[in-house]
Amino acid sequence: MRASRALAVAATAGAAIGLCAPLAAANNGPTNVTVSPTRVHQGGQLAISVMGCGHGGKVSSNAFPKTALTINPSGHAAATPRIYDHATPGQYNLAVKCNDHHMVVTRTFTVVRGHGARGGLGGSMAPSSTEMAIGAALVGTAAIGGGLFISRRRRLSGGKV
Repeated sequence: MRASRALAVAATAGAAIGLCAPLAAANNGPTNVTVSPTRVHQGGQLAISVMGCGHGGKVSSNAFPKTALTINPSGHAAATPRIYDHATPGQYNLAVKCNDHHMVVTRTFTVVRGHGARGGLGGSMAPSSTEMAIGAALVGTAAIGGGLFISRRRRLSGGKV
């Protein structure tokens, strides 16, 4: 009887250790850190994904403000920091640190010069004198043509419109 109790206690302890081991291994700091895109424009956003930060953490770099990691239901931590508009183009490092660990993991990314909007003039300039003359001529021609059409129609119908 004592042997069966000892065996039951040993089996229970083994099961408890077996169940806790994956949790301990999964809680050893930031792993599988991915950065996308690796080349980002000034003012653009990075997508950072991290495993192993079950209690959240922070992502920091000289190219963007310190950003908190948020935990999604699948256990991944993620952040989407926005690159400073005035960040100097070049290669930067980012550092990921979990709230419950001292280990820091770094990754590199590149900031490239941003492109301004290429929207054309879009009404920001007044029409030139040539454009004004052409517009006035078209309006005048339409007015004269409309007047002739109406006067001709009156003449043919005997004054009745």
